[in-house]
Order: sequence, then structure tokens, then C-alpha cells
Amino acid sequence: MSLRINATVPDFEAQTSQGNIHFHDWIGDSWAILFSHPKDFTPVCTTEFGAVAKLDAEWKKRGTKVIGVSVDGVEDHKGWINDIESYSGSDVSFPIIADEKLKVSKLFDMLPAEAYLPDGRTPADSATVRSVFIIGPDKQLKLSMTYPMNVGRNFGEILRALDALQTAGQHSVATPADWTVGEDVIIPPNVSDDDAKTKFGTFDAPLPYVRKAKLPQ
Repeated sequence: MSLRINATVPDFEAQTSQGNIHFHDWIGDSWAILFSHPKDFTPVCTTEFGAVAKLDAEWKKRGTKVIGVSVDGVEDHKGWINDIESYSGSDVSFPIIADEKLKVSKLFDMLPAEAYLPDGRTPADSATVRSVFIIGPDKQLKLSMTYPMNVGRNFGEILRALDALQTAGQHSVATPADWTVGEDVIIPPNVSDDDAKTKFGTFDAPLPYVRKAKLPQ
């Protein structure tokens, strides 16, 4: 079954590079980002894990936990972490799930139920395990995106999307294309003009159904 926006994400128990976790308990009252990889010791994934490690302060500032998942074992993860830290110059402070039996990959619909890891496998055998899931404190999926193996993810965009999700949820607004923190937001259509004036003060309406305003201080 496909995992859709606003669906409760699967709960599961798994071994990680930092010990055993129950996923929903691990999320707790935080936002969470689960990002997946088809194999340890691969070039694009190594650069991506390094990028996430460098953003440690940014995730914490947003009250967000990050967790990786790769379809190799804990010992492989620990060896790979040494390479990631050497490459990026940053500590890998987040856990990496050991998904050797593909449990998490299948729960999150990244691989079909019949998928398995053959002997002598390559990253191509689990190529679709290249997704990002942003999850709210309510354990619901807020956003997902999937990349091919030959295109590195833009974690600046993932941060931007996280900011937009948190702002939209906190203030009951929407955000326009390319929005960043501090820019005008969009007033939802179900808010009347009178209610919009009460909440936002003045607003700009370049089209009757496109109303933009600054967030109240």
C-alpha cells in the first residue's frame, strides 16, 4: 500500500548504528526526517550523509530528528560512518537503520513485497531506496520525495520544505513557490477577507484567490 500525505507512518522496531529503536517512540514529540539509501560505501550516498551531518545544528534548531536507513548491517554502517566523517569533516550524530531484511524499505513502499537481496548484490538491486520522508510530531507523513541513484539530494531544499511545513502548520497558512522564512505567506481560500484582515492586517491580492500577507509578529 502506498504511503500518502497525512497518513500515519508505519511503526517498527529496528537495529541502528546507535542501538535498538521503536520508531514512533524514537520520534517522540519531535519532527523527524527519514532518508534512505540503497547501499553503504557508495559515492552519492556518502556525500548526502555528509551533507546531513553538516546540518546538525539546523535540524536541532527546528526541533527535528534525522535518521538514515540503508539495507546493510550495523557493522557496515559503523565502518561507513568513518568514511562519511572523513569526507565531510563532521560527526555523524544521527542513527542509521540496518534494514538488511528490507522491512523498513517495504513498510515505506520503497520496494515491492517480493523484493529480496541476492548474493553479490549491487546498489541496483535496491535502487528505489532513495527517498526522503518528513514526518510531523503527530507521526503523520507531511512530505516525501524520491531521487534516482545518479542525482544527489538537495538538503537545502529539504530544510526549506521543513520550514514551510512548520510555518504552514503553526499559522494555518500556505506558502508560495520558492518561499523562504520571512517572506509573505498565502492566506488559505477558506479564510474570508474580513477574517484575514483581523489576523494579518493588510494583505495584497494580485488575484482574487491569491492573497499574500506577512505573518503576524
